[in-house]
Order: sequence, then structure tokens, then C-alpha cells
Amino acid sequence: MLELLHIENVAVIEETEIAFRGGFNALTGETGAGKSIVIDALGAVLGGRTSRDLIRTGANKALVSASFTDVPPELPGGIAPDEDGLLLLQRELSADGRNMCRVNGRPVSVSQLRALGQELVNIHGQRDGQQLLDESRHGEYLDRFGGTDAPLSAYRRDYDAMNALRVRIRALQMDEAERERKLDSLRYQIDELERAELVPGEEEALTARRNLLRNAEKYLSALSEADFLLNGDENASGAVSQLQQAGNALYSIRTLGGDLAELYQRLEAVRCEALDLAESVRDRRAEFDFSPEELDAVESRSDLLYRLEKKYGSGVEEMLSYLDRCRAELDAIETADDTLNRLQAEYDAALQAVRESGGRLTAARKQAAQTLEARILRELRDLDMKNMRFSIDFQEKAPSPDGLDAIRFLMSANAGEALRPIARVASGGELARIMLALKNVLAEQETVSTLVFDEVDTGVSGRAAQRIAEKLAQVSRHKQVLCVTHLPQLAAMADAHFSVEKGERGGRTFTEVRTLDREARKRELARITGGNKVTETLLHSAGELLDEAKQYRDGL
Repeated sequence: MLELLHIENVAVIEETEIAFRGGFNALTGETGAGKSIVIDALGAVLGGRTSRDLIRTGANKALVSASFTDVPPELPGGIAPDEDGLLLLQRELSADGRNMCRVNGRPVSVSQLRALGQELVNIHGQRDGQQLLDESRHGEYLDRFGGTDAPLSAYRRDYDAMNALRVRIRALQMDEAERERKLDSLRYQIDELERAELVPGEEEALTARRNLLRNAEKYLSALSEADFLLNGDENASGAVSQLQQAGNALYSIRTLGGDLAELYQRLEAVRCEALDLAESVRDRRAEFDFSPEELDAVESRSDLLYRLEKKYGSGVEEMLSYLDRCRAELDAIETADDTLNRLQAEYDAALQAVRESGGRLTAARKQAAQTLEARILRELRDLDMKNMRFSIDFQEKAPSPDGLDAIRFLMSANAGEALRPIARVASGGELARIMLALKNVLAEQETVSTLVFDEVDTGVSGRAAQRIAEKLAQVSRHKQVLCVTHLPQLAAMADAHFSVEKGERGGRTFTEVRTLDREARKRELARITGGNKVTETLLHSAGELLDEAKQYRDGL
């Protein structure tokens, strides 16, 4: 249960600490005093959504701590209470948007804190009654109560398999005109790419050859000059000839000693290298065959590749890959009828599996619905709605992710009236009591030990309010209950009563939470009943209300 809630710099609350008790805890106060801020702070430390607007004006950060005892032994993330059985949750909100979350001093993420909070506290807010009007959520409520996780999971596996086949079938299905357009387009693209006779790596070879052909005159001139200087002509000797003459000169003295032999050998090596080089230059010059027609052909091929790249991919490899995809798609369309027949047969089998698993899910839901109807009616009678009829309606629908059932809650509040959808006939007070009944029944299926009700008494008064108070007292015998209320019947029924009061200090608004003793509770109940004018009669009536509530609690 929630033992202690510590709040710093949250909205109008500068700093407060609330020591809750087991059983029924009530929070009251003037409208705008900050009662719901306490619930918002609790929601924040349980991992709920927050904003920087929650931080008190002028403060750099807000802090909320919540201490729990008697927590479940197994908690999400392997978290466990300390050696004293205490679980301390903390969340710090900074003005720069950062969050710091801790559990027993160990840092955790907001999502981890949220998962943990869902195991500890169930908050029923003012908007939950409106959620009851949304028929799309009625199936969720029934599944939570009925524990249909296993049949629902089995159904969803079958549904996902069927839906995947449906997506594949739709991708293959097209009208005849669209099919012909697609075939024509694919055939044209395939033909264009195949006629190009693409060769991997040819772009680099084309670029090199084009550069050479574009500079043919310069290329030939350089080779011719080098050939002349190395080999000479009939009028002049070249470098090779002169090296030969130098070698002949040294040859005659190579045996005279010293390093003359080595000198001759070096010169001979240079001559041989120069001769080889001269032959290579001459061969290169002889091999080069230039024609304007070849340059035109290379330029034309390069232009073709450029145009194809703009349509089919940057580079020959990408274009060849695109060609393979076009061939595969063409083959798939041309053989689509055969594929569709095969997929349709698989889809029919998958649809049958969905209907079978959906039927098992429906059967489990209808069995749970009978029990839930009886439980809700019992709760509603306890809440002074003895003429209420409540039923869970099933209508078959097309397969969807949540099953084959359109589920909605029907009610009739008056004798002789037909059952109708809750959204069409329920008043605000009736919605509050139906939601309270549903919450109480669902809470029995959950491990949470603390239930929070934030102004669930909206639209309720008189005898109905007394019945709600008695119901919350009954629930508080096995769950800790925290209730924000404006009704004296609920506040009087509480085991512990806290007053949320707003004041002004140093030019700043602040809110504090006080634990009320019996005399303070009488004054607060008198204020709730009669407003600011508290009379002795109101105080006496408040005392009687407290005595009656205590007598009822003692009799539970």
C-alpha cells in the first residue's frame, strides 16, 4: 500500500507530506485548492505523462517520492523491496525537461517506473466515466475481467497470418487495363536495357578511351618526339645509338684494371634499358589507331549510358540490378493467375483458422460475460440501483485484430424500459456508479493494493452518494482506497481524512495538506455541506454522520 507521499514544488504545492493509512483515505477541500494536483503528483511518480508546467513557478525542479509497503514479491524488471519491505519511488522533474527516476535509490527509466506503477496503484480519474461511453473499449473491459489472454493471442496469430496473405493477394490483384500498362512498361524497360548490352566496369574503360581519343594529336606528337630522341633517324643518331658508341669506347679499356670494367657494365645496362624503352615507345606509336569514327562511337556509347543512368540507376551495376528486378516483376505478373490461385487457397484456409480461433475466443468471452453481468448487477444494487438491468451484447463482425465480436454494454435504469446502449441512456450519476462497479469488479482480478478515485462522485448526491461511500468502505477492507471527493457522505466514511487547503504567504499562493482529527473533520464536513457558513446545527449533523459511518465500518 501507499504509506507516504512527499511532494515538492508541484504546481501550487511548495512542500507537503501525506502519511496515508490502510483502508479508506479521503481528501477534501475547496475547488481549486489543489486536490487533483495531489493525484497528478502521484501519477507522475508512478511514471505517468508530465510536463514542465507541473513545476512550481520560480522553481528549477519538482520532486515527488512515494513509499510503498506490502508490495507484491515479483515486480517488473526484477525490482524488489529493501530488507525492511519498503519500496521507494522517486521522480525529479527539471525545468530543462529532463527526468530523473529512481527506485530504492537505483536509477530507472520512465517506462520502467510506469510498468512498476501499474503493479502498485490503479488510478480512476474523472474522465474514466466518459471512457465507458466509448463502445470500442467495452471489449477491452470484458477481456480484462475474463482473462482471455490465451484465446486472444491464438486468434491474433491466426489473424496476422491471414492478413499477411491478404496483403500479398491485393498486391497481385489489378484490373486488366492496369495489368497491360504495367506489362508494356516492364517489357519496354527490359528491352531498352537488354539492347544496351551493359557490361560491368565498361564506364571506366570508356572514360579512359574517350580521353585518349580526344587528345590523339597530342598523344601521337609526344610519342613521335620520344621515338626520335631515342632512336634518331637517317640524318641524326638517337640516345640509343649514342649510348652504343659510348659503350664501344669503354669496351677497349675495360680490362685495364680499376673500376673500368664496372663502369662499362653500368653503361651497358643503361643502353639495354634505353633500347627496350625505345622499342616500347615505337610499338605504342605503331599500335595507336585513331579515327574520328571511333571517337564518335565512344562518345555515342557514353551518352547512351548517361541517359540510361538517369532512368534506371547510377552506374552499370545498379542498372543491371534494376533489370533483374524488372524481369522478376514481369514474371510475377505473367504468372500472377497461378500465384493468386495458390495464395487464395492458402487465404481460405487461413480464414477458416481465424473463424475457428475466433469462435473459441467468442465462447470464452460469452462465458466471462455471464459472470461479469451478474457481478456488475450485484455491485449496482449495492449502489442503490436496484431496478438497473445490465447486459453485454454480442454482434458478429468481420475479422479484425480484436476478434469477431462487436461488444457493447447495454442498460436500462427504469422498470419496463428496453435495454439500450449506455451512451444513449446513462446520466452522469449513473455513469459514475456503473464505472465504480466495473472498477471494483476488475480490481479483484488485479494485484494492485491501492485504488485511487479522483472525484468519481460527480453528478451523485443523496442516497446514491451514501451507497457509493458504503461501497468504497467495503472495497477498502481488502484494498487501500484513496478518494478525492466533494461529498460529505464519502468523506465521513473514510478511515483517514485529509484537508487540502490553499493560502497565501509572502505574496505567493501555496497549498498544504492537513490530517484532520474528529473535531476538524466535523468542521470540514459542515463546510462541505453548508458552505462557508458553519453553524452548530451543521456541526452536530457532521458529528452524527461520522458516528453513523464509524458504526457502518465497524460492522463490515
